[in-house]
This record gives sequence, C-alpha cells and structure tokens, in this order.
Amino acid sequence: MKTTAYFTASVMARRPYLKEDWIAYVLNNPVRTEVQANGRIRRWAYISEIGKYLRVVTEPDGETVHNAFLDRRFKP
Repeated sequence: MKTTAYFTASVMARRPYLKEDWIAYVLNNPVRTEVQANGRIRRWAYISEIGKYLRVVTEPDGETVHNAFLDRRFKP
C-alpha cells in the first residue's frame, strides 16, 4: 500500500488501531466515492468488524493513502 509521509508519521501515530486490511477493503469496495476540490478522493465503506464506517482519503492518483479515520457522521 502506497502512503504519504503525513499518513505514516501522523495518522498512524494517532490511530494505531487502523488495519491495512480495512483500508484496502475501503479502496476496493467503497459504498460512496467523492472527489474533493483539491483532487483528493474520499471513499467510505462499512467495516463490520468494528461496526463503523471508515473514510479513506487518497491522493488524486487514487491509490496513495493520505488519511483514514472512522467517520461518525457518515450516512449511507
């Protein structure tokens, strides 16, 4: 999995519970996808293991992960 320096240094330090399998699942099985104004791509998927939606934000290339977090406000 390709990641930004920000993801490796900051996101994973603050959210060590995130699993690479969950992120891969979101990238391959999103229930919604949106392109941000800056070109980054947001994807959401439900992670049944924890019963919550995970948002994964990638760079415009669609594969380099920039951010990931449990999105409490997401409504499918």
